[in-house]
Amino acid sequence: MIKVMLVDDHPIVRQGLRLVLSVNGEIDVVAEADTAAAAVEQARHQALDLVVLDLNLPDQNGFWVLAELQRIRPELPVLILSIQPEEHMAVRALKAGARGFLNKESAPEELTKAVRALVDGKRYISPRLAEWLALDVSGHRESLPHERLSDREYQVMCLLASGKSISDIAAQLNRSANTISTYRTRIMQKMAIENNAGLTEYALAHQLIN
Repeated sequence: MIKVMLVDDHPIVRQGLRLVLSVNGEIDVVAEADTAAAAVEQARHQALDLVVLDLNLPDQNGFWVLAELQRIRPELPVLILSIQPEEHMAVRALKAGARGFLNKESAPEELTKAVRALVDGKRYISPRLAEWLALDVSGHRESLPHERLSDREYQVMCLLASGKSISDIAAQLNRSANTISTYRTRIMQKMAIENNAGLTEYALAHQLIN
């Protein structure tokens, strides 16, 4: 049996994923987590073959979970399953160590196919994303402003766009307020946006936050 952990803060989503995966007699959901901290803690102790991970979690960004799993369980494949558009997040996620990326609007059978591919040691992206990457590599696509951000800048940008204060972000990321302010300045410069309201408008328009 393929032992899977689901990481998503919505119980209905986890239930739906469990049902989709249970149709295949080879896949068993043995663990669930609704926060980043719970996901990392379970990964330390559970026997797992794969993690299905959402990027939007209440306590930490999914990229933090991905980094922690890379540190403590580097052999454990991670499939990102996100509401965010593939073309906006997939490359960043794959570079960060994910073995596959799917949008939550993908067909159920595609999820099962992705799980099998990752457990077999392969990587998985959808045909739609493969076509988009081909355009990107060929130079026929203009990059978006948020794609110029580093992983940490992107994380801070999403938190700012979600309405978090600099002090809140500093506490969550275990950084000083001055460091977060510096990130904010860089983000505004790279994205040519003047204020937090502009960041929120941009992030909502590009489905980077819910």
